[in-house]
Amino acid sequence: MTPPPGLTVDELAARAGVTVRTVRFYSTKGLLPPPVLGPRRVGRYGPEHLARLALIEELQHQGLTLAAIERYLEQLPDDITAHDLALHRALVAAWLPDTDQEATREQLERRAGHLLTEEDLDRLAAMNVLERTDDPDLFRVDPGILHLGVRLLDVPVALETILASREVVLEHARAAARELSRLFHDEVWDPDPGSAQAMRSLSQHMQPLVVQALVTAFQRSLKEELRAWHAKEPGPQHGEHSA
Repeated sequence: MTPPPGLTVDELAARAGVTVRTVRFYSTKGLLPPPVLGPRRVGRYGPEHLARLALIEELQHQGLTLAAIERYLEQLPDDITAHDLALHRALVAAWLPDTDQEATREQLERRAGHLLTEEDLDRLAAMNVLERTDDPDLFRVDPGILHLGVRLLDVPVALETILASREVVLEHARAAARELSRLFHDEVWDPDPGSAQAMRSLSQHMQPLVVQALVTAFQRSLKEELRAWHAKEPGPQHGEHSA
């Protein structure tokens, strides 16, 4: 039998940065699916619950009301995975203002679900998730990538690989932004003084569509690459049995 997910309601709330009362309130409103009942009928929560809470948090940052968030979540498939919820969150987080927030070490540890070592903090700082202050227990954090950075602490990948991946993403993102800006500029360019306003208007209309297109294109391209990797892997030799 598949073991139930491992987070209690207290652990889920701590990882999501909310209160237990909030988790239970969202559950009664239907924003969270019910937990899996483990031994002694204790509810256990999994990655999809944590991802859904992160998405709700981002929607709230955008100023959506609870009713609007309910309508947003109702449009999602019933069997949506934690991975796809994370993609939705990434799209929403793209519109967060570029402003830092302060967070204590205790708050960061609650989000991570474990105590943070100095190496963990250095890792988050290297990824530009946080910046140290004169107070060793107070940090300036980027709310747009805090959730991502904390999750990467649990990924068994060298920091150098993560930073190199970040540079690849930034390089191609800048190149795409330059080319798209050039195309949009050519579309509306006019020596008339009103052309600047037309450019801003076009950008406001196109930016959400471009972000969604980029995320969708990347997701599909990555799936194609993974399928290609699996196709190149040698299968079991004659006489061998897979586990």
